[in-house]
Amino acid sequence: MAAARSPVAPAQGSPTRTMVVWVPDWPVTAAATAAGHSPDEPVAVLAKGKVLAASAAARSEGVRQGLKARDAQSRCPELVVLKYDPVIDARAFDPVISCLEALTPGVQVIRPGMCALKARGPTRFYGTEQAAAEKLLDRLETFDVPGGRVGVADGPFAAEQAARSSSPRTRVLVIPPGGSAEFLAPITVDTLGQPALTDLLRRLGLRSLGAFAQLPAAEVLTRFGPDGAFAHRLARGADDRPVVARQVPPDLARTLDFEPAVDRVDQVAFAVRGVADELIGRLAALGLVCTTLRVEVGTESGRIHERDWLHPRWFSATDLVDRVRWQLQGSGTATSELTSPVVRVRLIPEEADPIGSHVDGLWGGGPDERIHRALSRVQSMLGHGAVVSVALGGGRGFLERQTLIPWGDRPVPAYPADAPWPGAAISPRPELWPMPVPTSVYPEPLPAQVFDADGQLVSVSARGALSGEPAGFRFAPGVRVADSNEFHRVVAWAGPWLADERWWDPAAASRQARFQFAAVDGRAWLFTLRQTTWLAEAAYD
Repeated sequence: MAAARSPVAPAQGSPTRTMVVWVPDWPVTAAATAAGHSPDEPVAVLAKGKVLAASAAARSEGVRQGLKARDAQSRCPELVVLKYDPVIDARAFDPVISCLEALTPGVQVIRPGMCALKARGPTRFYGTEQAAAEKLLDRLETFDVPGGRVGVADGPFAAEQAARSSSPRTRVLVIPPGGSAEFLAPITVDTLGQPALTDLLRRLGLRSLGAFAQLPAAEVLTRFGPDGAFAHRLARGADDRPVVARQVPPDLARTLDFEPAVDRVDQVAFAVRGVADELIGRLAALGLVCTTLRVEVGTESGRIHERDWLHPRWFSATDLVDRVRWQLQGSGTATSELTSPVVRVRLIPEEADPIGSHVDGLWGGGPDERIHRALSRVQSMLGHGAVVSVALGGGRGFLERQTLIPWGDRPVPAYPADAPWPGAAISPRPELWPMPVPTSVYPEPLPAQVFDADGQLVSVSARGALSGEPAGFRFAPGVRVADSNEFHRVVAWAGPWLADERWWDPAAASRQARFQFAAVDGRAWLFTLRQTTWLAEAAYD
């Protein structure tokens, strides 16, 4: 696994005797547990469409890191595929760190599933490095984290490689002081975690850390720069990076238990008010404000309903109560009964910023603050989804590019804007003539008819050939739009832009052709021909 480079150039000195505790397949364990699966099942965790980690059962069927999802499932048809979530990964590892800190302080988190600590303290307490390492593993076993391994060596890099080189049978591998260079010599240069440098070293015939370590340090710095010099120190076993203990954040989460269970939304919201006041007061005492809140609701049925809530500014106690109420009531009312009585509510500040980053300016917060307060007040009275903002995303039509986001939520469009959208109305030269934005986009497209110069309906073939040039159009009877009953003569037009959507699904397949028409009255229109039906999607004034 790649070695993370220290963000600050370390002072040259002797390597620190380091213990690295590693839990193999941790992404699988965390993701499977969160999804309700057993880590013993064939499970693969995907990141960017490729296998990031696989369980032992999946690896026995040929699933390997780096495989595409389809290839992995072809090797193991019963494979459970889960998406990698770094938040779940880190959150699940926090209790493991606390478990180790109960035995020895000063634990540094390298990544979820792996941590480091100075070997000196535990060794002096338990007698030997071997005994101290076994004690840490026994602690993990009692915490229901089996399969852990420990490596002890000079420096974090060598200790990590020792942990990875240990076996499930021995579990602990101790490299004697001064023996890190000899231990690292046969290991591949891929463990350095610098793909560009690794590729160059392989082309030079330096495939092992030992071969790389034999190069003179001055020449390595001259040829490969600071990154290469840092990797060279790792290969020589001269990793002098210190082990920096993590700063344990204050426990800001608040839990409210109900005995007996409560089955009304308004009763839960009333009880949460005191906990919300306490949480906001604690944050204020620390000089913090909460911008992202996680609400976990435990029900009598055993399920835990959780959701992350965002705020455009920061949460007040009233805002916290509103989020709990909205999460509970869903589409119901404040007095509606829940599907299962609530036994516990947890409020967890996921993101807390210094209050100075959000303080008002010298002359007040300006109009944005007044707008936010007004919208939040309306939202509190009418419900979470009553006040929305528009997030622009991708799509072929202007209507589908709009995604309505409840006020305060993260603006995530329904479709990515950077993806290709063949068939969308585009400008022929966007660098010279930007795509005009319509002034009116109709929620329901308006039915119409488009005629050529001979008065015949215009149609478009599958190859985009027109039966005749558009000469005018008329809206269908009953359509409420300006001059809807008149015949609108077309003086200029552009298109067609063809879109063949979901052609593989006969039930949902749709073939469309978009046109832009400029009428004689100076207005312009965006029309779509769906099969044989003409529709007006938007108007340009």
